[in-house]
Amino acid sequence: MLSIIKSIALNGLQGYLVSTQVDVSSGLPSFEIVGLPDVAVKESKERIKTAIKNSGFEFLSRKVVVNLSPANIRKEGSNFDLPIAVGILIANENIINKNLEEYLQNTAILGELSLNGHIEKINGVLPICIEAKKLGITRLFLPKENAVEASIIEGIDIFPVNSLSELAEFFNGNSIIEKIPNSYFENAPHPDYEFDFSEVKGQENVKRALEIAAAGGHNCLLIGNPGSGKTMLAQRLPSILPDISFEESLESTKIHSICGLLSEENPIILTRPFRAPHHTITETSLIGGGRNPKPGEISLAHNGVLFLDELPEFNKSSLEVLRTPLEDKFVTISRLNSSVTYPCNFMFVASMNPCPCGYYGSKDRVCTCNDFQIKKYLNKISGPLLDRIDIHIEVESVKYSKLENENFKIETSASIRQRVNSARQIQLKRYKDYNIYSNSELTPNLISKYCKLNPQCKKILESAFEKFGLSARAYSKILKVARTIADLDGSPNIEVSHITEAIQYRGLDRKYLL
Repeated sequence: MLSIIKSIALNGLQGYLVSTQVDVSSGLPSFEIVGLPDVAVKESKERIKTAIKNSGFEFLSRKVVVNLSPANIRKEGSNFDLPIAVGILIANENIINKNLEEYLQNTAILGELSLNGHIEKINGVLPICIEAKKLGITRLFLPKENAVEASIIEGIDIFPVNSLSELAEFFNGNSIIEKIPNSYFENAPHPDYEFDFSEVKGQENVKRALEIAAAGGHNCLLIGNPGSGKTMLAQRLPSILPDISFEESLESTKIHSICGLLSEENPIILTRPFRAPHHTITETSLIGGGRNPKPGEISLAHNGVLFLDELPEFNKSSLEVLRTPLEDKFVTISRLNSSVTYPCNFMFVASMNPCPCGYYGSKDRVCTCNDFQIKKYLNKISGPLLDRIDIHIEVESVKYSKLENENFKIETSASIRQRVNSARQIQLKRYKDYNIYSNSELTPNLISKYCKLNPQCKKILESAFEKFGLSARAYSKILKVARTIADLDGSPNIEVSHITEAIQYRGLDRKYLL
C-alpha cells in the first residue's frame, strides 16, 4: 500500500516541498530510503522502527521503500522521521480514516523521533513555516517545543505534537490536538537591555560618535589605550540602536532558528543581535560554511552588530574575507553540490590598541614601541578593510575626577535611542523608493543626490583630502556620516559643522599615519 505525506525541507534560508512517499509491500523484509538522503536521514531507519514498536504498534516484516521527492536535491537532517513513520502507519493500516487523504492535501508534518516515540525539537522551524505558507500549506504538525516559534507566522494552523502515538490517535479520530494561536509577537515582552550608557562615566565624545554610528548604520572602529573603556562602550551599543521592525525580526530569527539558537521561552529575536566572537575564530565560523553550509557570525549579526574586540589579534585572512560581505550585505557559500546565500547586513564595530604596548599617543604613559613595531601592528589591518569603516573613534582614558563625581548627570540609553529613532525615520522616509534603510547604504548616485555640499563645505573637504591623503572610498564615507549628523540635527542640508565633525572621525587617516 502506498501513502504520501508532505513535509518541508530547507536549502539555506529557502524552503521546498518534500513528498514523503512510503510503499509497504510483500517481499523480502527490507527498509530502504531513496531520494538523495544524507547520513542523518539514512540513520532514521533504526529510530523509526524502534519508535513505532515502542509506541504500541507492530512493525511488520515486509518490504518498505521510502522515496523523498524531488529526488535530485539532497535531503538533510532528522526532520523526516515523523512523516516517514506516519506514512508507514498509514500503509500498514494502523491509521485508518477515510477522510485522511483529503485532509493531508494541505498538511505538512515534520519532527525527529526518539526511540520511545517522543517527538524531539528540530532546527529551522520559522523559515519552514514561512515557506509552508507560500506553498499553500494550511496545517503544520510539529514538535511541541517548536510550536511557539512557529506561531509567529499567521495564516497557518500550528498543531503541537508530543509523540507518535498521540498523532496516530488524532488521525484515527480518537483524540484532539488543539492548535495554538498566532499571536506571539503582539504579546511579546518588552525588550530588556543588559547594559546601559548611564553606567559609563565620561567619554561623551565616544558616546556621540556611537550615536552617529547607530543613527546611520555606520561601521566604526574604537582606538584607545588599554582600560579606556572600548569594550564596555561597544557592549552598550545595542541599547541605542533603532527599534527592530517585525520584518527585520523575522529575518534575524530565521537565521538563528537554522542554527538552533532559539529557546521555547524566547522564540523570536526582539532586539538587534550583538555578536562578539573571540579572536581565535576560524574563517568558516566567521563567514559560514561547512559540509552542509550553515550561517556564520556575520549572518547571525544580520540587522545587528558584529563586534571584533582587539581587531589586530584576529587572523588576517579571516579579516580579509569580511571585505566583500561588508559591501554586498550577503555572503554566498559554494560547495560541490549546492550554493547557499545568507544575508549579512550588519554594523561592523571593532576595537584596537594604537600599538603593541597600547600607549602610543597616550598623555599619561610613555609608549615603549618603536616606529617599526607600531607600523607592523597597524598593518595587520589592511587599507581596503579600513576604508570600509566609516567612523574611527579615539577613546581616551577617563580622568579620576569624572569617575568620582557623584553629581555628574549621565544620559541614559533610552534618551539617546529616541534621537536615533528620529534620525532613522527621516532616512526611511527619504529612501522609501530605493529599497535602502540608512545612510550607510547610499549608492554613489544617491550620495550625489542627497549629500550635496555648499562651496564652504567643499573647500573644507578638499583641504582635508590634501592634508591626509584620503581615498575615494573615504570621501564617500565622510559624506554619508555628515548626512547622518545633519539628520540628527534635523537639518535638510549638510552644513559646515556637520562636515567638519565627520572629518574628525577619520582618526587612522590623521593621527596614526606613519
